[in-house]
Amino acid sequence: MTSIRSPQQLGDAVRVARKQLGLTQPQLALAAGVGVRFIVDLEAGKPTLRLENVLRVIDALGGEIQLSGLPCVAADDRSEGSDHGA
Repeated sequence: MTSIRSPQQLGDAVRVARKQLGLTQPQLALAAGVGVRFIVDLEAGKPTLRLENVLRVIDALGGEIQLSGLPCVAADDRSEGSDHGA
């Protein structure tokens, strides 16, 4: 498991994984359903990318995100954030 603490570390990890799988940036972009520019920016460590697309790229690489050091979230707890004072 890779520990990621910055956008640059995430970009480096994505680049290494892509190269280990023998994919070009355009091939990864196609597999993830994002543009090549997004892959370039992600690998460069751009800090303002859409999380939804980052997750798509990670999924296309066969990876997943796991959070450590945070409390576990039960299925019932997930809806609490959307109550808006009801």
